[in-house]
Amino acid sequence: MQDITQQIGTATMAYRLRWKRRRLLLRALRKRRQLREVHNRTDQIAPDSILCFTTVRNEAVRLPYFLDHHRKLGVDHFLFVDNASDDGTAEYLAQQLDTSIWHTPDSYRLSRFGVDWLTWLQIQHGHSHWCLTLDADEVFIYPYHDTRPLRALTEWLDRKEFTSFGALMLDMYPKGPLDAQTYQAGSNPFEILQWFDGGNYMIQKKKDLQNLWIQGGPRARNFFATNPRRAPTMGKVPLVKWDRRYAYVSSTHSLLPRRLNHVYDDQGGEKTSGILLHTKFLHMIADKSAEEKNRGEHFANSALYDDYYDRLTQSPDLWCDGSTRLISWRQLEAMGLMSRGTWL
Repeated sequence: MQDITQQIGTATMAYRLRWKRRRLLLRALRKRRQLREVHNRTDQIAPDSILCFTTVRNEAVRLPYFLDHHRKLGVDHFLFVDNASDDGTAEYLAQQLDTSIWHTPDSYRLSRFGVDWLTWLQIQHGHSHWCLTLDADEVFIYPYHDTRPLRALTEWLDRKEFTSFGALMLDMYPKGPLDAQTYQAGSNPFEILQWFDGGNYMIQKKKDLQNLWIQGGPRARNFFATNPRRAPTMGKVPLVKWDRRYAYVSSTHSLLPRRLNHVYDDQGGEKTSGILLHTKFLHMIADKSAEEKNRGEHFANSALYDDYYDRLTQSPDLWCDGSTRLISWRQLEAMGLMSRGTWL
């Protein structure tokens, strides 16, 4: 009897998630009307091109390094949704010949934090391509990224018949007040953001989507110490061999079909994984936090995060005695934050 009940429960969950995915794809279809084509250079996309999808607002300072880093990895074309930037972001992107740009003034929050817009672009342009979905403050690295191009990783994933690749988002921060060092566009942000939290992470497997829910790092330690379950989640699935039937559920933390969330080894081994080095805590964080609090576009219940934003506007010092200085990806692997797995 218990086995029958479990089978019914499994079938019911699969049915609900199948309809949820269809609803998410329908949302993207509706939200396409909010996008205005600015520069469409997707005719450059070859059948084997690796693509990067990003929603941006006022990221002109970060974009030169973001583009340079991911170009060097091997991204062939970038597809951006510009959410009404007024700092020169759109003008800068227009000059980049390997980018396509769409514009929208509509609500970031009501588009599921930009995911609906990107889902439509992925339906149109991402099918059958390896696709990175990133925020402009995320820098993707993986084992051997300094010596092996991204195509070497995706070809290995193809051979292994893996269709998704997981990464831990690692908050990087300086030593001292966040606004003490001024970042210059195009320079290496990790000359300032040299530190991270190495071990204060909580991990649980979500029953419904079967993704890993990871919390911790300096934000949990500094801003959510009394309620750590409110801290941002750090596990992501940013690299996917896309199919037009796929849909992200919550940012890039989880996808449907849920088999794409199986980027871990639940048999006691290690599966190859990467890191998203998070550059949120550059000197601009105070002004950006004030703007984000005022706009109320970055959290579903923004009032719960008012204190978080208020403290960030004061440019706190996130460094502590337990902070670890970043050396290399091999260090991150040795600490168990990323893994080569079977990719040697």
